[in-house]
Amino acid sequence: MDNKVITIISILFFFLSSCDNHNKENQFPTASWKISTFEAEGLNSKPFDDLLNRIANGVYGNVDQLLLIKNGKLVFDQSFTNDYEKISKGKSGVLGCGFATCEDSTIFGDYNYYHPNWHPYYQNQKIHTLQSVTKSIASIMIGVAIKEGDISSTDVRVIDFFEDYDLSMADESLKTATLENLLTMQLGMEWHEIDRPIDSTNTTGQLEASQDWIQFTLNQPMDTIPGTKWVYNSGGSQLMSGIIKKATGLYIDEYAEKHLFTPLGIENYHWKKTPTGYTDTEGGLYLEGQDLAKIGFLMLREGKWNGQQIISSEWVKKSVTKQVSFDKEKGYGYQWWRDDQDGVEIWACHGFGNQYLLVFPKFETIAVVNSWNIFDEETENILEATNTAVIQSNSQ
Repeated sequence: MDNKVITIISILFFFLSSCDNHNKENQFPTASWKISTFEAEGLNSKPFDDLLNRIANGVYGNVDQLLLIKNGKLVFDQSFTNDYEKISKGKSGVLGCGFATCEDSTIFGDYNYYHPNWHPYYQNQKIHTLQSVTKSIASIMIGVAIKEGDISSTDVRVIDFFEDYDLSMADESLKTATLENLLTMQLGMEWHEIDRPIDSTNTTGQLEASQDWIQFTLNQPMDTIPGTKWVYNSGGSQLMSGIIKKATGLYIDEYAEKHLFTPLGIENYHWKKTPTGYTDTEGGLYLEGQDLAKIGFLMLREGKWNGQQIISSEWVKKSVTKQVSFDKEKGYGYQWWRDDQDGVEIWACHGFGNQYLLVFPKFETIAVVNSWNIFDEETENILEATNTAVIQSNSQ
């Protein structure tokens, strides 16, 4: 084979490789998702038809949106109409005040969970409250800060980021807690959230009623050695807001806009602020459903987006690995849940009121569920139902 033929083959190979890489880059939905169908992506639509019928019959309460991504393409996206003015009217209590119920519904500010001006959609926009899904996205920003060199590692002490706060009430054992302990919900702090009703005895309710959320959290007693016991702790998640501000000089919403939202093409969002002006990282973010799905796609692509490494692949792996195991299938990573079902690995973000981002790496599938079930109505578990529908639709 002469040199001319070899040169032509080399050029052709380079051209084909470049086209292949270009096509892979074009798979990223920075502007919008490519549209496809169940059939085109090899999915069985019947499990979703059944799920939709049950949603329509009110089995899962107030479901606002159900979305499905397969192979990087939007296969299904349906919104449902719920009359939250009617649903919330007459509701009042620690969570807020419903439509046409209180003389002044603005006294709760952005934290009026009952009133449709603030929840589940923000000020009549398409952006939907994510609640504790926010924690998982805040965790991504910690990963960004480590990649950017703003934070050295997860071995750093939490307390070192809060030297400007009054630490006179801080327990001695808190001073040994690391960022790793915080991310895995093993801070060692006494915190009553999922073991209490939503009333004045709930520590997270007390947090949101306080004037300084970070100081409130730092003042809490410890009940075990950091790293030894898993306790769901929204105050610990709020500390991520202070950590990013101290480490980068930017509030986490500003840092996210620079390093996450802009690269992913996320333009429309709202992120609530605490009374001291810190970004609410325990539950304050609002996004559109298709933009939330981009977060799942970033994780599926090992932290890479359109040629840019947003977070390291190692951070993705640690985030979705069961750092804490609850049973054979369920566990917790870096503010991400593992909701494995029927032997299928599921990376999940959970939010109050039934908000879910679900990633099925085996199937290259992402699901988003937005709901607002906070009105004490009995409903069936849409998380398990959605997981089942995704697994069955991929198992023809």
